[in-house]
Order: sequence, then structure tokens, then C-alpha cells
Amino acid sequence: MLLHQQLKQRRKLLGLQQADMLLRIGMNQQQYQRIEAEGNPRLETLGLIAQGLEAELVLVPLTRLAEVLALLAQPPADSLTTHAVMETPAPATVPVDVDPWAAVFSQPKA
Repeated sequence: MLLHQQLKQRRKLLGLQQADMLLRIGMNQQQYQRIEAEGNPRLETLGLIAQGLEAELVLVPLTRLAEVLALLAQPPADSLTTHAVMETPAPATVPVDVDPWAAVFSQPKA
């Protein structure tokens, strides 16, 4: 698979539009679209795109490429890598009659 195809596949896997790259890496849709179409960015630009796509650039020796591809073909080991929404704990309940700002806004005693 060619580089520009990999970039597009990763972006879609994350559920992103080309326009989303502006907020992620500061690259407008037209610039990013050109890279996905032509697939020949500078190394610095490619590193920036990788960060925006939550990926890392890695040189893989050709002798180990088959192993790496096989590993990447496996399903993720945990749900965090699939971008599942993490549950946040419920906030502690405070009685209604307690003023949490009392100490902040109280008048100093004279």
C-alpha cells in the first residue's frame, strides 16, 4: 500500500475528515488533500501528519517487515487503541446547603 493510501486509511479509521487536520496539526484541508492525493510530503511534514493521526514513523528493516505487517494485521489487544470513549467517574455529591466557595469569598475577620 502506498504512503498516501496509508494516510487516508488511518485518517478514516480515526473517523476524521481532511478538514479536521487543521485543528490537529495546523494544516488546512487543501494542503492535506494534496498530500493524500500525491503522497510525497517532506519528512518533517510527514512527521507532523503522523502525530495528527496518532501514529509514529518507524524504519523497519526489510528482513523484519513480514513480522511487523503480521503484527499490525492482528486486532488491537485492548479497547483503548480503538478509541473507545472512556468512562469518567461520577463527581462526588455535595449537600445542597454546603457552599463550596465560602472559604474563597469569605470576608476576613477584623
